[in-house]
Amino acid sequence: MRISVSSDMDEPVARLVVAELRRRGHEVRVHGALAPGADPQWAVCSEAAARDVATGTADQAVVCCWTGTGASIAANKVPGVRAALCTDAGTAEGARRWNDANALALGLRLTSEPVLKEILDAWFATGPSEDAEDRGNVAHLERLDAARADS
Repeated sequence: MRISVSSDMDEPVARLVVAELRRRGHEVRVHGALAPGADPQWAVCSEAAARDVATGTADQAVVCCWTGTGASIAANKVPGVRAALCTDAGTAEGARRWNDANALALGLRLTSEPVLKEILDAWFATGPSEDAEDRGNVAHLERLDAARADS
């Protein structure tokens, strides 16, 4: 899988995300503080990773900032991206299943190595729900994106 990763800080957790994704066999593209010379501002680098998903350059993204909140907000401004701030494996599983999230937002401040691995395990082990209500909610989000793009 092709995954774009962004971080506004070159922190151990951000480097671990990249290393762990590569160890799992994913092709990783980096943005922000992880890419020498790139703009490290959370809004800019999170948007860049999210645009990779929206344009098909990446299948998914992982966006990071100190709390994960700003990174998730920025990524969610890109039409077609559904970023979920996940602090544990249960939230990651639910985000993939019920929300068909395609961008994982992580906080650099509180995410430990064991928790990161649990989150990634859950994220990649879970696919989108086929339940009609769940698909209907995701379809509604897609209509909101389309309406925003038309305005």
